[in-house]
Amino acid sequence: MKLDRRKAPTSATHRDGEGQKKVARDYPSLVERLIQEAQEQGKFDHLPGRCKPLQLDDDRHAGEWALAFRILKNANVAPPWIEADKEVRHLRGALDRLLERSARASLLMRGRYRRELGQLVEAHNRAVEQVNAYAPTERQHRRRLVLENEMQRLEEAFGKKQP
Repeated sequence: MKLDRRKAPTSATHRDGEGQKKVARDYPSLVERLIQEAQEQGKFDHLPGRCKPLQLDDDRHAGEWALAFRILKNANVAPPWIEADKEVRHLRGALDRLLERSARASLLMRGRYRRELGQLVEAHNRAVEQVNAYAPTERQHRRRLVLENEMQRLEEAFGKKQP
């Protein structure tokens, strides 16, 4: 059976409460009628949030990106620069924890801590590059870590005595 796509229906039909076939003049009136019937039958009476204000996101600052951000949020996905920034913060926390632990490090463990610090700084700087490449403005940019400075902080932490 071949469909003729040129001839679109000009009216929609549905059955009323008594089973009688009804013809609606156009689609919106059919939808309105179905909503009205559902309301009369009480199908909307026990919905969550009934008689409460809608909880709308405040996205007035997103501008033309508001819809895209809402779609990403509903999918539990963030823009690439946000995900990269999360990684930067995670790595910075790992670096801080390493520096805290290093005050208790034995002489044998110091080499391992130096290698771990080098890997963390490298991973941090890669994540910073991602943030800076994708962030919409410079306000969201992050600074790279300088390995020599972080090594100096580690060496200072090695010298600290734990109380």
